[in-house]
Amino acid sequence: MNYPEFFNSVESIKVVDPLANVLGAFEDGVYEITFLEVVKAAGHSCPTVAGAYLITLEGLKALYPDSRAVRGEIKVEFRDPMEEGVAGVIGNVVSQITGATEKSGFKGLAGKFARHSLMKFNANINSSIRLTRADSGKSVDVYYDPSSIGGSPKMQQLMQKMMGGMANKEEIKEFGALWQDRVKRIFENKTSAIKVVEL
Repeated sequence: MNYPEFFNSVESIKVVDPLANVLGAFEDGVYEITFLEVVKAAGHSCPTVAGAYLITLEGLKALYPDSRAVRGEIKVEFRDPMEEGVAGVIGNVVSQITGATEKSGFKGLAGKFARHSLMKFNANINSSIRLTRADSGKSVDVYYDPSSIGGSPKMQQLMQKMMGGMANKEEIKEFGALWQDRVKRIFENKTSAIKVVEL
């Protein structure tokens, strides 16, 4: 399996999952989620998937500064409706990491470990996303804007050729490399793209 090397250098997200512990999936429920795993689930790597990963990574570090994030005990709110723009795509990534879902998630065991109804779209917030700890009620707002980290001007020309069915294999490969270069630079310059505000 070949993929961009920078995937391996992206900081992993460390969680503890009480349900995983109870059901014997991971000892003590402790594991890590990597960007590579998220890319596999999404089927691609792009600024939106990278942004969703960074939003969750930085938001959870602010919510749990001294411990692992507790998967399944994090409420997630989005400003945008699920059907609008890339909100649904971001929601899928955040759900994979936090366990939170709108309605489709795990219903729980004897009233515990439920993951459904932890995610809400079209929320009355100003940020891209709000994360809230179910145990303490502590919240953080996270803003994501990668517009200052642009892609190569050549990408537009190559995309037009691809969409018109006129690009050769080398041009398609070049487009992919330029696309992933921007994703890499978003991670490298995350302080320019991400802002976390503790509430």
